[in-house]
Amino acid sequence: MPEKSSQAANQHLLLVEDDRLVLATLSKGLELAGYVIGTAQSVDDAEEILASGERPDLILLDVQMHDRSGLELAMRLQQFDHIPFMLLTAYSDQHIIEQAKFLGAVGFMVKPVDTPQLIPAIEAALSQAEALKSLRTSKNQLQQALDGEREISIAVGITMVQYRLGRKAAFELLRKTARSQRRKLAPLATDVIQASELLCADKSKDSA
Repeated sequence: MPEKSSQAANQHLLLVEDDRLVLATLSKGLELAGYVIGTAQSVDDAEEILASGERPDLILLDVQMHDRSGLELAMRLQQFDHIPFMLLTAYSDQHIIEQAKFLGAVGFMVKPVDTPQLIPAIEAALSQAEALKSLRTSKNQLQQALDGEREISIAVGITMVQYRLGRKAAFELLRKTARSQRRKLAPLATDVIQASELLCADKSKDSA
């Protein structure tokens, strides 16, 4: 019996492999190791599973399949919430490896593989996927902060013009208003900008 993986608890893997024997053997071994396993025998099957809303923690993706290459699915995984994947291939082809890296693969193994070999690679891939997810989250948070600062700056400018205030006084007025309404400054700034845009649009209609 395969040794239980230290990371397997509640981890959902999708195994995409057109060889039924390999699919059955690996899925059984990984289930015994503690993973929750889903299977697909083709890229089309895998796409249907993902289109239904299922989001595995990691996809184990065979490269060479009879209908469509696993790399075709790899190209689409960013559209499915950046689902991480590792490639399984019968060939140690440097071109495939480079292509897999370019597409964001978090692991790569040459077949034939058995479960004891696969588990450490899966654990490493899941750790890398988690690190990449944290990085994306940090980038998104930074972008949101930058967007918020930009909108606040625009709202300050609008307030300066509307009330004939200096920059500091206009900022303090916005901040005081946000506090009185128990709101954050960035959403208030968005409302100020939208109100100004509506006012400009109404003026344009009146003058037309």
